[in-house]
Amino acid sequence: MPPRDNPTARQARLGAELRKLRERAGKPAREAGALLGVDQAKISNIESGRIGVSEERIRRLAAHYSCADTALIDALCAMAREHRGQHWWDEYRGILAPAFLDIAELEHHAVHLRSMQTLSMPGLLQTEAYARAVFRGGIPPLPDDEIEARVEHRMRRRSALERDNPPPYEVVIHEAALRMRFGGREVTREQLEHLLEMSEWPGVTVRVLPFSNEQFIEVTQPLLYAAGVVPQLDTVQKDSPSGSHHLDAEAELQKHQALLDVAESVSLDVGQSRQLITDIAREL
Repeated sequence: MPPRDNPTARQARLGAELRKLRERAGKPAREAGALLGVDQAKISNIESGRIGVSEERIRRLAAHYSCADTALIDALCAMAREHRGQHWWDEYRGILAPAFLDIAELEHHAVHLRSMQTLSMPGLLQTEAYARAVFRGGIPPLPDDEIEARVEHRMRRRSALERDNPPPYEVVIHEAALRMRFGGREVTREQLEHLLEMSEWPGVTVRVLPFSNEQFIEVTQPLLYAAGVVPQLDTVQKDSPSGSHHLDAEAELQKHQALLDVAESVSLDVGQSRQLITDIAREL
């Protein structure tokens, strides 16, 4: 098969982890290629996620790299077994930008989710009307059919929290986001009531970072920390004006874990957060 033009974030991550194992072992790509009976270019394509790799080859490479972490190897093999078309978000391939599919895939496979939002509600906790208002605010304006596809996709992302054993989801929302009236008073009130309802779902924890906080928290863009089945597969996802970014370097993971820890420590507790959300909804 020819190399993929646009590997998913998860396919690219599988290749990146294989590259990390090879580099940690001090093995050149040509040696890995010789082991598998392929050229160096194919190893490069595997490590960039542009070519798939079988479980048998992953285990051969791991043994050659002297990797004894069986949990990591098993996780990489599980990633290799996945194919396009087997998950709900694949229905949007060619309809929405790849970043939309990548965030759904990340949430689906996470074993623990932590999030911080400063100006808008977390995507997983948004109502349909609120999400539509957010997407209608894009510049340049989006066509109506794309707005509706984005809204539908966002609502379906909630399936990550609806399954039998959902991942724990801890979110910190700045008070500013609660007071933004995207879509008007009625849409905002409905959104806040929905937020209160979802805060009672199993595993969902909502805390509010109030205006009264006097400590600067270096998180001004939407932040999601998705814990993988093994710590090496943890991922930070951040939105910015230039698009969605996935970070997996150890230093970045530690930094963003610390940021979320600080944000949680200075936030209101769960009960106080629910009361503030209720008070703001009553003001509308």
